[in-house]
Amino acid sequence: MNALIDFFLRVANLCRKELLTILKDPATRAILVAPAIMQSLVFGYGATYDLNDVPYALLDQSRNGASSELIAHLDSTGVFHRVATLRSQADIREVIDTEKALLVIQIPANFEQQLSAGQTAAIQLILDARNSNTAGSAAGYVSAVVERYNAELRTRAGAPPPSLTVESRAWFNPNLETRWNLLPGMIAALSMLQTLLLTALSVAREREQGTFDQLLVTPMSPLEIMIGKALPPVLVGLVQSSLILLVALFWFRIPMAGSLVTLYTGLLFFTVASVGIGLSISAVSANMQQAMLYAFVLLMPLMLLSGLTTPVRNMPHALQVATLANPLRFAIDLVQRVYLEGVGLATVWHNLIPLAVIAAVTLPLAAWLFRNRLV
Repeated sequence: MNALIDFFLRVANLCRKELLTILKDPATRAILVAPAIMQSLVFGYGATYDLNDVPYALLDQSRNGASSELIAHLDSTGVFHRVATLRSQADIREVIDTEKALLVIQIPANFEQQLSAGQTAAIQLILDARNSNTAGSAAGYVSAVVERYNAELRTRAGAPPPSLTVESRAWFNPNLETRWNLLPGMIAALSMLQTLLLTALSVAREREQGTFDQLLVTPMSPLEIMIGKALPPVLVGLVQSSLILLVALFWFRIPMAGSLVTLYTGLLFFTVASVGIGLSISAVSANMQQAMLYAFVLLMPLMLLSGLTTPVRNMPHALQVATLANPLRFAIDLVQRVYLEGVGLATVWHNLIPLAVIAAVTLPLAAWLFRNRLV
């Protein structure tokens, strides 16, 4: 019995010593509390599949009381808001391609005549299906509004009235398959995981092993050290992106509509920006444990606020602003548009600017941190 009591006392003393070690360090205390609060808030506000903001464009070729009544039902939901009123079918492509509208509602010219004649009338719904979950939810919302409109028609007529139906067309993902949305985005997202971790651990590993001091006595400047640390992860990131691209093309048979030159130009900008973030983490980390912890704390919000699974437009305004500092947001938009739409650099060049800005900030910051640590 005494031996058992001694055993528990020794374990309790050791536990007390470890807890004191953890709690006495201010940096460790912050890491224990701040990430949990931050990530719970990000998940609560950002990780939502609820559609509360659906921009749509209207092509009303009927322009009569029946079509106006149907659109009034749609606008009264508080979810849909019209961003454009189109004049012809030629205008549809522009509002979808530029992501100005998530969907286009087209009402035919004989809409009211069909309803008055007791025939079944149909409206056409054209969806931006680059995010299949969002497109499917939006189509479901429109169908629900149409069902309520049909119920009102039945109530008015007192007899089986003509019904209204919805014909949907999904652009860029005809069958609304989730992997058509996810895998092109993963070309950027999965490579970022490895690139960020490799660069975050790079200098921290050498400090922990004691080889960083040997590197400092060489004739190399901090800028040269940074470049030498940055280029290998850039190459690794591009190779990993290529592997995921091959899987998407040849295993899952997701056709690529765009140019490889455009795709890899965007991936190069994105990988350099990711390496800049990783090097900045590595420069402020004293050891590998800190670097890995900082990287994982940062990766979760970056993935969540990228728009890969949940649309950025449905997030609170403050989070939408925060995504402007997230290189993954712009990389995923670029890769999906090049892969699924087949657009060129003339269309996606605006995604390269924030990636270049992030790289221009983080890489000099990492070099400055290296130089100041040398001093």
